[in-house]
Amino acid sequence: MNPNIVETINVAREVAWLPWAVQYFFLIGLSYGAFLLSLPGIVFRRPGWAGISRLALLGALVCGLAAPVALLADLHQPGRFWHFYAYFTPTSWMSWGAFFIPVYLGGLLMYAWLAFRPELARHAASGGKLAGLAGVLAYGGHDSRGALKAAALLAFVGAALVALYTGAEVAVVQARPLWNTPLLPLQFFITAFAGAVGLALLFNRFGPKDEAAKGRMARVLAATQVVALAVGALWLALGLSGVSPVHAQALAEVGPSANWQLSAAWAVAATVLTLVLAWKRPGSGLVIGLLALHSAWMMRWSIFIGGQEVPKTGAGYYTYSLPLGPEGLMGIVGTAGLWIFLFVLITTLLPLDRLAAGNTDKAAA
Repeated sequence: MNPNIVETINVAREVAWLPWAVQYFFLIGLSYGAFLLSLPGIVFRRPGWAGISRLALLGALVCGLAAPVALLADLHQPGRFWHFYAYFTPTSWMSWGAFFIPVYLGGLLMYAWLAFRPELARHAASGGKLAGLAGVLAYGGHDSRGALKAAALLAFVGAALVALYTGAEVAVVQARPLWNTPLLPLQFFITAFAGAVGLALLFNRFGPKDEAAKGRMARVLAATQVVALAVGALWLALGLSGVSPVHAQALAEVGPSANWQLSAAWAVAATVLTLVLAWKRPGSGLVIGLLALHSAWMMRWSIFIGGQEVPKTGAGYYTYSLPLGPEGLMGIVGTAGLWIFLFVLITTLLPLDRLAAGNTDKAAA
């Protein structure tokens, strides 16, 4: 008989969802949020929204094209993507997502092409850079309203499905109480839409200055911050009151951590600051835009990376250090480089000053 007692307190594990996942959720969120922001001016043609909506569609396109690359990288072996189609699992949100993403991106590409055809034709006629390519892509440059609305509807269905699955595939993880809440998909959506408004504000800042458009976007951004604070307060109330055992357990797990306390204080301060500036100083488009993007990124980093620092068993917290290689910092920089490349390529064909023009007639003039 062995007189020694061996006690296993905890088992250290590497993070399963790498920074690639954070980048994917960040970029796809910005994309579907920006797509929604493009509808008032492009589909419904509301006065004063044309420039905002075209800038938003630019953001939806750039982020939507970059996001799948980060998703493939997060599979560790990108060739695995076909497994989602060969071995479909109806009970898995991730498996459904493999079908939702092509619906959204296909609809988005068709919608963006139909929306930007007149601009591409004008660019081709002006003889600017890549004018020949712009002329080919314009394919006559006609404004096809019926086809545009059909493509927008397809993209809207895809965007709704992507927003649903990206939130649900995290919220269904019962092993992590921090994730296992129906409020998480809602918070993902709110911060994604706020980040999309922030991105449009940045584009507006570096194009022709449209103060009226800036004011409209600032008011929309302020509204998103109010909703984000309300959802955060509801989560905290559910945890403190004990009405929801899952929320109470999640709060008990992260409450004692100084890092989580600092993250929570930082998130609330950033949200309140964005709200105050957007409401009181709508002209500070660059600052509030950067704050909105920062909040969207921080929320996803805290949930994915910070959430995995909370052990499923045992006491204490894991410590995550960002690697310098492709699974860490280099991967983040590489994704940013891809985003910049796509942005430069698209804005060479569709210059920012034309997209930010107040309405189609002004752009044509």
